[in-house]
Amino acid sequence: MGPGEKSLARQAVAQWFGQGGAGIVRVNGADTPWFDTDLSMLAAYPRAELMLPKAAPGSLAGVLEQSPGRAVVALIETVEGLVHIHAVASAKGVTRLAFGNLDFGADARIPGTGPHLDPARFQIVLASRHAGMPAPIDGVTVSLQDESVLAQDIEHARNCGFAAKLCIHPRQVDRVNAGFAPSPEDIDWAHRIVGAIDESGGAVVQVDGKMVDKPVLDRARAILTDALQ
Repeated sequence: MGPGEKSLARQAVAQWFGQGGAGIVRVNGADTPWFDTDLSMLAAYPRAELMLPKAAPGSLAGVLEQSPGRAVVALIETVEGLVHIHAVASAKGVTRLAFGNLDFGADARIPGTGPHLDPARFQIVLASRHAGMPAPIDGVTVSLQDESVLAQDIEHARNCGFAAKLCIHPRQVDRVNAGFAPSPEDIDWAHRIVGAIDESGGAVVQVDGKMVDKPVLDRARAILTDALQ
């Protein structure tokens, strides 16, 4: 969206929330001339969540000062944000972390958006867990024509510990939602794990020829919890 359309976008957002809509608003960055105006518009809608680009302790402080009590999704997309990730994750009001892979790669001068950035992904996942937040949101897949690329990125993000993914186009939404939901095979496996442990009275058992102990049981229960959401 070009600079000349920012005002129109704010009007559309205000209309959405004014009619009872819910959602997360990605505001313009704190280093742009539109940041304060975005926050002023959102002041009338305290239940609207906010996604903060290039989140770092300084920019977060500004948001929390102007919007106390606002739920914030912090986008980690700069080297500064990653270096201070634990301060970002523990900041009052921050409810989840997300990875801005494109901007992070540019800021870190690392070409590519895939496995090259996995060290950053690992830190984001650990910081989320340490702060007691939900698993983080991975960055975008820029390929719009080849669905296999999106499928591979979803699987990679899940294996890295992410539980959601940003979309760059509406056509990706259904695929991403389905990709992060437990599959029928996952749910069946989880039921068998929990059932086997229940039948054993909590003792270590084997399922499909593999030992099942507490970490495996915790994973199975997490899958069943996700399946209910």
